[in-house]
Amino acid sequence: MNHNFEVAVKFCCSGAEDVALIEYARLTGRPFRVFSLDTGRLNPETYKFFDTVEKQYGIHIEYMFPDAVEVQALVRSKGLFSFYEDGHQECCRVRKVRPLRRALKGLRAWITGQRKDQSPGTRSEVPVVQVDPVFEGLEGGVGSLVKWNPVANVDGKDVWNFLRAMNVPVNSLHSQGYVSIGCEPCTRPVLPGQHEREGRWWWEDAKAKECGLHKGNLKEDNLNGNGNGASVHANGTTTVADIFDSKNIVSLTRPGIENLLKLENRSEPWIVVLYAPWCRFCQAMEGSYVELAEKLAGSGVKVAKFQADGDQKTFAQQELQLGSFPTILFFPKYSSRPVKYPSENRDVDSLLAFVNALR
Repeated sequence: MNHNFEVAVKFCCSGAEDVALIEYARLTGRPFRVFSLDTGRLNPETYKFFDTVEKQYGIHIEYMFPDAVEVQALVRSKGLFSFYEDGHQECCRVRKVRPLRRALKGLRAWITGQRKDQSPGTRSEVPVVQVDPVFEGLEGGVGSLVKWNPVANVDGKDVWNFLRAMNVPVNSLHSQGYVSIGCEPCTRPVLPGQHEREGRWWWEDAKAKECGLHKGNLKEDNLNGNGNGASVHANGTTTVADIFDSKNIVSLTRPGIENLLKLENRSEPWIVVLYAPWCRFCQAMEGSYVELAEKLAGSGVKVAKFQADGDQKTFAQQELQLGSFPTILFFPKYSSRPVKYPSENRDVDSLLAFVNALR
């Protein structure tokens, strides 16, 4: 795990598997990096655990924090505990997924502590090494990030045997009945005989208990049978958190994009992403597209989104060149026909070059 290869160990709140990986990294004698996500809602015991690990190994954990403006907007609009009502995905997207995406943008590979027996419903097919199916790495685009899961085939009991044998520090919450540990409001101890993931988001459907960090594990038959990435909650409702939320991105309705299509002389050019909020590739490019919108703010180029799944899919296929999600279109100022973005490289620099070539 040499710095030159831009590889880092992701250290999670629970840390049982991840701290084992840190111990293995120490035993190699080679330099390594460790990063973690601080959501702002972790248990006090977890913060003390982070401090213990830093002192034990003489390292500085690279903490990634959520965007303060996004957290403020979420809390002001929905309160501190909205996830109990409409599911954990939106909160996790703000506090965990987007910070992780920023961290991975600077890497070529990352190492996780996923095990197949952690969650039979979502992790039973986790490979030891894979091309990350959701996130992008340093080079940008599909296939730019390698994901290593070195303990994928290791039994949980063997992980704990190793930790005890090597006298590795662990989160004190484990001694209180916690096994899988996340944010304080979303984690509770499990009873004897319960699976470790039953202590996470216990008010939701048990089939797809992933926060979004490992969303590539989810199969369509784990997504409520409809392939839409929705969460089914205890009250029977189904929700899918929207994406590309930014004050700099215009959300187009069907009449809005139809009007855009009809115009032959637009007052300003537009770039529009056709997306589905459940699409993992759309989710992967969210950070780049939001950053693109920030860079183009005030430049005379409008940045927009159009949700093109469901009832809008046929229209988008017939009128908007939709082949797969996401599809990105540029509407030039003096042309009625939009230009389709031809590349799978969806990093902000590639998108900006596309816009600048056509504006």
